[in-house]
Amino acid sequence: MDANLFAVIALILVALTFDYINGFHDAANSIATVVSTRVLSPGKAVIWAAFFNFVAAFAFGTAVAKTVGSGLVDLHVVTFAVIFAGLLGAIAWDLITWYFGLPTSSSHALIGGYAGAAVAKAGFVAILPAGWTKTLIFIVLAPLIGMILGFLLMVGVLWVFSGFSPARVDRWFRRLQLFSAAAYSLGHGGNDAQKTMGIIAGVLFAGGYISAFRIDLWVILMAHAAIALGTLSGGWRIIHTMGSKITKLQPVGGFAAETAGAISLFTATHLGVPVSTTHTITGAIIGVGSIRRMSAVRWGVAGRIVWAWILTIPASAMIAALVYRIVAATIAP
Repeated sequence: MDANLFAVIALILVALTFDYINGFHDAANSIATVVSTRVLSPGKAVIWAAFFNFVAAFAFGTAVAKTVGSGLVDLHVVTFAVIFAGLLGAIAWDLITWYFGLPTSSSHALIGGYAGAAVAKAGFVAILPAGWTKTLIFIVLAPLIGMILGFLLMVGVLWVFSGFSPARVDRWFRRLQLFSAAAYSLGHGGNDAQKTMGIIAGVLFAGGYISAFRIDLWVILMAHAAIALGTLSGGWRIIHTMGSKITKLQPVGGFAAETAGAISLFTATHLGVPVSTTHTITGAIIGVGSIRRMSAVRWGVAGRIVWAWILTIPASAMIAALVYRIVAATIAP
């Protein structure tokens, strides 16, 4: 096996490792609400979510993958060392925040790491402003959209079912939450797996195995399989934060939060925007919780999460830049 092929295979495996950790880290996004409302046990919930993470391979295009792979960083400065350092920066930040139980964005860790390594190699000319504009805008918009939709859906549901007994409402929404959880997991897989697809396509381009940026079917299937396996493993520390520390949810609230998150993700994926599924569902949970009273939301926990969001891109970029410097000093970039 020649050195170039070995490097390509190794980097694809690192990318799939990130994808697996993404699913592991973000399992909370897909199942925290359905577990916290006791509609499904944790074991059944991760199987349910993982299945729809994989099925998403056949439900969406590759617009997000193209944005991540060729719309954020100039492909002409992308080398194996840049990709390796970017992935390592994202993986390191994911593991750090998982350890502390913080539901940060794996997506933003990836694009931060990728950008940090590229800047370390070529300076800020490596950054493509057009691709970053919509991504940075949605860092703010994603949780706001989730929060507003969650609030409005909860208001609508409470109005429609105002004449029903609490027991009957609970019974109905225990069933409906299965569908909302499935929809959210579909949106989660559809948006997040594409980010790894974009990185793998970048590896193939840098290695000379494709002459123009494209996403092949085998890349799509591998990325969705990796994120689904990661979801099966579950990040239980973060599930606890998402499911019970932010606010207390009932099945009707879980349904509203998941539906709001799913709508937001479907829209962003259609537009090719690599949004944070974590930001989206957290905003939706806060919106649902605030319908009772603002004090129902534990704002101290929410504040810690927001700080972790703010730090994600610069922290992963700094880690990746450091890794790139080390790699560049020891081997040819």
